[in-house]
Amino acid sequence: MRAIWKGSISFGLVNIPIGLYPATRKEELKFRLLRAKDLSPVNYKRVAEKDGKEVPWDEIVKGYEYEKGKYIVLKDEDFQRVDLEATQTVDIQDFVDQEEIDPIFFYKPYYLEPQKGGDKAYVLLRDTLEKTGKVGIAKVVIKTRQYLAGVKAEDSVLVLELMHFADELVETDKLHVPKKLEPGKRELDMAKALVDSMSSKWDPKKYRDDYREALMEVIEEKVEAGGKEIEEKPKPKPRPSTKVIDLVSVLQESLNKTRKSHPARKSSAASRQRKAA
Repeated sequence: MRAIWKGSISFGLVNIPIGLYPATRKEELKFRLLRAKDLSPVNYKRVAEKDGKEVPWDEIVKGYEYEKGKYIVLKDEDFQRVDLEATQTVDIQDFVDQEEIDPIFFYKPYYLEPQKGGDKAYVLLRDTLEKTGKVGIAKVVIKTRQYLAGVKAEDSVLVLELMHFADELVETDKLHVPKKLEPGKRELDMAKALVDSMSSKWDPKKYRDDYREALMEVIEEKVEAGGKEIEEKPKPKPRPSTKVIDLVSVLQESLNKTRKSHPARKSSAASRQRKAA
């Protein structure tokens, strides 16, 4: 695997040479648009809205719509005026308790690998973050864009996770969310019992992309059939939609179903339910 970026982590006078590697991979299926009669791929064209004519690349400029239908053109030199220097450094500015950071701020992880001469300092930072529960909050320029990022210790690896800036997150105060509604004690105890009965240890390999796997099955069947139409399999009947009138009875029904599917958890759920009663 090739590093997508090489630089260093810097905090205080410490400098650690590192390489940046993707920590995730996209498993999306890619499709091409085809002409139905001969399956010829269909390409996109750059067409002007005003007259519907195709526009060559050398006639295209970048514009910002500052009012509806009004644009200001930005040239390369305009972008260069605000272009941040790519210092190739993950510049840690603060160390913060990981528990204080809302997970919603994190969105894309990368693995950090020490480069030649950086092993000792890498291990020092990794072990220190692990023991203190801290995250290094840094700014880093990748290509031409500046990112906020957190440097974390995950198992034996340092992880750089890109973060949202605070002004990128939408405020929740305009959502119509019940704030003063208090659930009944019996309902709350039953809900806790249901959560307890469904609790298990985190195993990420347990959860699969059902849609992608089912779609791949369809694709494989059509390939084997030479592209011919295949007989549609009967779909399971959807569960009837009902209005929730008695929340406690719905919770009780859920508990009963969970006990049948997870008998090993029955004892803890039963104990919780007795308390609820």
